[in-house]
Amino acid sequence: MIQPPAFLAPLLTAPVAVLGAGVSGRAAGRLISRLGVSAQLYDEQGGEGIEATFRAGPHRLVVFSPGFAANHTWIAAARSAGAICLAEVDFASLCWRGSVVAITGTNGKTTVTEFLTYALGQVGYDAVAVGNVGQAFSETVVEREGGAPDSIAVCEISSFQAEALRHFRADAALWTNFAEDHLERHNSMADYFMAKWRLFERCVGGDVFAGSSVARAAEAYGQPLPEGALIDTEDPAGDVLLSGTVFEEPPHRENFLLAAAWWRAAGLREPALYAAARTFALGPHRLSRVAVQGGVTWWNDSKATNFHAVEAALGRFREPVILIAGGKAKGGDLAAFVDRIASRVKQVMLIGETRSILATLMGARVIRHRVCADLADAVSQAAAVAVTGDHVLLSPGFSSLDQFAGYAARGDHFENLVNTLAAETARV
Repeated sequence: MIQPPAFLAPLLTAPVAVLGAGVSGRAAGRLISRLGVSAQLYDEQGGEGIEATFRAGPHRLVVFSPGFAANHTWIAAARSAGAICLAEVDFASLCWRGSVVAITGTNGKTTVTEFLTYALGQVGYDAVAVGNVGQAFSETVVEREGGAPDSIAVCEISSFQAEALRHFRADAALWTNFAEDHLERHNSMADYFMAKWRLFERCVGGDVFAGSSVARAAEAYGQPLPEGALIDTEDPAGDVLLSGTVFEEPPHRENFLLAAAWWRAAGLREPALYAAARTFALGPHRLSRVAVQGGVTWWNDSKATNFHAVEAALGRFREPVILIAGGKAKGGDLAAFVDRIASRVKQVMLIGETRSILATLMGARVIRHRVCADLADAVSQAAAVAVTGDHVLLSPGFSSLDQFAGYAARGDHFENLVNTLAAETARV
């Protein structure tokens, strides 16, 4: 039986408002219903059973999805009316009986979350990936009736989720890296850093681990890391035990180092983690090889939605590649990004909302590029210029939401285009 904390009881005597009718919002609604309280969903898009205009008056508790920034007018209205406002992951954590290992970072957090969940399962733990990957935390609470005391929620936390945390508590927190991202939501890099830093603040009494770039940012923003938290994720020395695994090379080797630091601190046997690494497979759309056609290798890295991810992907290739990039802007210094990748690209096929500004910047730096109508056009043009030995890499560096439902839809479309191209070439 799911048991919320006693302080929530007075807030559950009236219908609970849920802001956002996406995955996390609907999951929060189901959890609220399981607690015996009616939930009213609000979303600007409206829909069946969903109010498009928020009314604060009837509600004492408001649960909001990550898409709602803390200064959203609906949240401001709820607080002005005296309601308590909690982020979905915050609300769900109050009803969870197990422990929580939280992971954040600009990149790599999904891989670390999925790998630790997999590795823990391999050694017999009841572990589940929740939060920004896998299930919404509320969904897991519902399905597992609050979880058992020995259950482990491996929780990926984005900056959108971290900035609003009030009651969430992690037994351990891992922060993979820190680089430019989400400046369309956060006003500055300092604000972005402090949003993520909030997760470390919610790890009172637990272990925290941070990669090298996080440590540099922490020093720059006056937030000293606890002793023992820094993990040197930029150590160039390889690990022979990771040979043949997805963690053999950067950037995933850095992800393994963070996971291993927590594993050791938890008192688990390190050989078991290496055994898990040998059978672990990365999720889709993360620098995966799609096909080799006519001596040209095609790669899908659609999950690369920020500059740091693109640069990490380019670092995997010895020679400059044909890059497909562009999408919906997320803020950041575009000119500096173009400068950094200039020597790593042979030619760039530009797509999405940012294609024109990127074309201007690349033209100024004499980087060969083509402005493409869409992803299909980019694939066609890349195929026309690629020669034997070339690598064509979809690593957009931007959100997919200008043209697709998400990075997975973008990656699936790319793979379909490449496979269709290969089939058509074979018939010629």
